[in-house]
Amino acid sequence: MNKTLFYIAILFLNSAIAQVSVFKYIDFTIADNTAMLHEGKGLENLPLLAYHLTHKLPTDVEKFRAIYTWVCQNIKGDARQDHKVTKQRKKLKNDSVAYLKWNDTYKKIAFATLLKNKKTMCTGYAYLIKELCFIANIECEIINGYGRSTEANIFDLELVNHSWNAVKLGNKWYVCDATWSSGYMMNYSRFVQDYNDGYFLTDPVLFAKNHYPSQKKWLLDTTLIASKFTASPLVYGETFTHKIIPVHPKEMESTYEVNEEILFRFKTLKAINTNKIALIQYSGMLEKAFPIDNLKNENGYLSFTTLITQKGDYDVHLKMADDIVATYTISVTKS
Repeated sequence: MNKTLFYIAILFLNSAIAQVSVFKYIDFTIADNTAMLHEGKGLENLPLLAYHLTHKLPTDVEKFRAIYTWVCQNIKGDARQDHKVTKQRKKLKNDSVAYLKWNDTYKKIAFATLLKNKKTMCTGYAYLIKELCFIANIECEIINGYGRSTEANIFDLELVNHSWNAVKLGNKWYVCDATWSSGYMMNYSRFVQDYNDGYFLTDPVLFAKNHYPSQKKWLLDTTLIASKFTASPLVYGETFTHKIIPVHPKEMESTYEVNEEILFRFKTLKAINTNKIALIQYSGMLEKAFPIDNLKNENGYLSFTTLITQKGDYDVHLKMADDIVATYTISVTKS
């Protein structure tokens, strides 16, 4: 990369990170309390709901926070819909035109279920966020693309499988995912409400670890590309809670020799306790810890090395406190 392109890339990266840090010190207590005050309200009158959530708040970001928090904490994921869409996506994986036609028709059923029962899937969450923002005069878009998770560990960008939102605040765009903020599916059959604030106005580089839009402009960072998304380490909801971005190894799958030093490096967007960091693998229900050497936590980066002394294939997990935040598959060969 020549110097000009290098400085442009750094400029875009710094700009993306600065976007989110603008709101870092805003106290959202009043916005969150406003959402809580209107817990359980119905969806039969969206203009009235938007008014209740926003009219006493002075800034657009606080208004959006109240809308976002209310949606995440009052709308439940619909396991039946999720199962039906997943089944249809697999059935029509080789016929994208047929799938998109079916999906457009099914959206009407999904929206009707949302308004009646306050249960939905990702498209419904994104739709409701956009509608409430429109009423509150906040510019917001539905973003369709690819969501990467333990259930959808995407290696090829084929059929779109997820939706989220971009919102314009203070003349800049930000990304968020109300679906994954609201909770998760247990055994594909039961929705567990578990609010995760990490998906609210997320750093674009972190967001792109498990979100890739079908329109590249919604990456909000021109340095991000599809190949990095499909090959990168697997991250989880807890990764967003801890606000940690995997930097090295760059890909989920990598190969080293026995006793070769393996470097792990992460960008940290908030203070972390290095005493609660572990690198582990699972053997059944048991955890086995790998040694952590040369641990450094400085200038917003955490790094350490480890050695694997035996040949084999290893699923290696970075653990912070009680949370798994990144997963790698490491093949170790004889030297």
